[in-house]
Amino acid sequence: MDSWIYVAALSIIGAIALLYLLVFVILGLRIIRSDEVAVVEKWWSPKGSLKDSIIALKGEAGYSPSLLRGGIHFRTALMFRIHKYPLITIPQGQIAYLFARDGKPLSPTQTLGKVITEANNFQDVTGFLTNGGQRGPQRGILREGTYAINLAQFIVITPNDIKAIFTGSKNEKMELASMQKTLIERNAFSPVIIMGVRNQDSDIMGIVTVHDGISLEEGEIIADSVGDEHASFQDPEKFLALGGRRGKQLQVLTDGTYYINRLFATVEFRPKTVVPIGFVGVVVSFFGKEGVDTTGINYRHGELVGAGCKGVLEKPLMPGKYAFNTDAGKVVLVPTTNIILKWNRAEIGSHKYDENLTEVDIITKDAFEPSLPLSVVMHIDYKQAPWVIQRFGDINMLVNQSLDPLVSAYFKDVAQTKTLIELIQERSEIRERAVAEMREKFQKYNLQLEEVLIGTPKSPTSDVQIENILMQLRERQIAEEKKITYQKQQSAAESEKSLREAQAVAEQQSFLTKSKIQIEIERNSGAALARRAEQEANQIIALAKANASKITLEGEAEASKESNVGLAKARAIDAQVKAYGGAEFRVIQEVTDKLADAIKNSKVDIVPKTVVTMGATGNGDSMNGSNTVMDTLLKFITLDKLGVSLDTAAVNETVKSEISAPAKIVD
Repeated sequence: MDSWIYVAALSIIGAIALLYLLVFVILGLRIIRSDEVAVVEKWWSPKGSLKDSIIALKGEAGYSPSLLRGGIHFRTALMFRIHKYPLITIPQGQIAYLFARDGKPLSPTQTLGKVITEANNFQDVTGFLTNGGQRGPQRGILREGTYAINLAQFIVITPNDIKAIFTGSKNEKMELASMQKTLIERNAFSPVIIMGVRNQDSDIMGIVTVHDGISLEEGEIIADSVGDEHASFQDPEKFLALGGRRGKQLQVLTDGTYYINRLFATVEFRPKTVVPIGFVGVVVSFFGKEGVDTTGINYRHGELVGAGCKGVLEKPLMPGKYAFNTDAGKVVLVPTTNIILKWNRAEIGSHKYDENLTEVDIITKDAFEPSLPLSVVMHIDYKQAPWVIQRFGDINMLVNQSLDPLVSAYFKDVAQTKTLIELIQERSEIRERAVAEMREKFQKYNLQLEEVLIGTPKSPTSDVQIENILMQLRERQIAEEKKITYQKQQSAAESEKSLREAQAVAEQQSFLTKSKIQIEIERNSGAALARRAEQEANQIIALAKANASKITLEGEAEASKESNVGLAKARAIDAQVKAYGGAEFRVIQEVTDKLADAIKNSKVDIVPKTVVTMGATGNGDSMNGSNTVMDTLLKFITLDKLGVSLDTAAVNETVKSEISAPAKIVD
């Protein structure tokens, strides 16, 4: 019973083994999942084996170019070996590199195998080999995605793995590991990303160096741009077909993402060239064709050329940010704002052009040896900036090798014609003359001189003579300032006096206003009165004229009457005079009559209490020596009685003088 069971078990096992041999070995049943592929390796073939290749395109013994995809396949183990592995998946944002084991050898100018479009991203081995695919590292790369790659033909290198069916030696594995390390160092498994911040341009750019293709022409240091049809070096075949050469490239990469094969081209990040406001950038190109000089026959300091030529470009870069390839040239910044250069070791400008300048050592006419600090303000026209750089190389060389000797020599010459005091007191005149004379010299250097500023001469530390002279000048100035101060104080006092007077006038302004108004009222009243008086005067004049005519007529009648009466009286008087015995007796008689009438009418005492003397010759205090009218009349009567002859005219004059003499009142 037991032996029967044992034989039955052996029969079952033998049947299973026979079935396995029949199905899996003889028939070669193979199951490939949908996420897998399999490479078929043929052990033997009636067509023989391969000699110089790995892939059997014609059925020879070796690796088949085609893959087994997902499903059930029959490949007898007596002839075939199946290498099964997962599909190749490249994650997003990564790059995978390939190494071809079979194909044509690379030419001497190649470092990478050319891209075969018929290979369908290396998934068609037959298309790759029959269309000229080359062995070795490839120019083509795998971007994100899933690929069915024949790992017998192509080795796929990723950051973390080397995917291959290794049948070769250790050297092959070591070579592939070294390639993987190089790619990691170049960050080659990630695309080149140049990105700005917050939607602004980045401050970096990419300088590209191509490692495949024809070498540069003799004498060239950088490869010229061949256009942008190669998608910024992402299509190596197009780049080389356009005539691109290996080496540093003139074309640069700006903001963007670039899937570049880092075995084909490496990228170096550099900052962009920034030309600040207040500057221009003069381009000195190391690359280009021979240009035509644009400076003219009078300029003997070099050539200026146009764009695309080698040399100093005639057109500078204006303020801005530029992706300028600094391997193809350099940009010299030239300030276009005013540049202040200070010949003073204690002061250095932010541009540091004057860091090597010191005070000018001078000798004056009176043998003093001070040092003179200076400042020069100059300007460079942006259009003239290339001329300046062509002539001097850069601004530092301009200042140190040209302007420093020029300015120092000029002021040394001026100092020899001036005493120290003249140098100080006539600084303004010296400065104006220096600006006028040095401006012409600066123009010869394509510079514009704006201003020259002269500081105070400084003496050496051990020399006190200059300080003594300066002290004297300061004391003199202090005296002048005191004099001016006193004058100002006097003027202020006078101003204060005027102010107080004005204040007093202001205080009395109301009264002045009232008085002015009153004056105006009086003036108006006076004018009215004057007008009225004028009218009355005109009336009076009219009346007077009428009365005058009346009076004239009446006067003439009265005059005629009086004339007739007078003549009658005259004849009567003449008769009386003759009767009295002469004119003088008649005068005396009339005077006596009138005196008697006066006494009678005035009711004055015969003997007066007060005596009125006429024409007194004495002191007037007593009657002594005084004559009265009565005395005079009595004298004339007495003299006449005595027979003395009297002059009638004299008598009349005497009487008149006595009457008109000043009266003296005596109590």
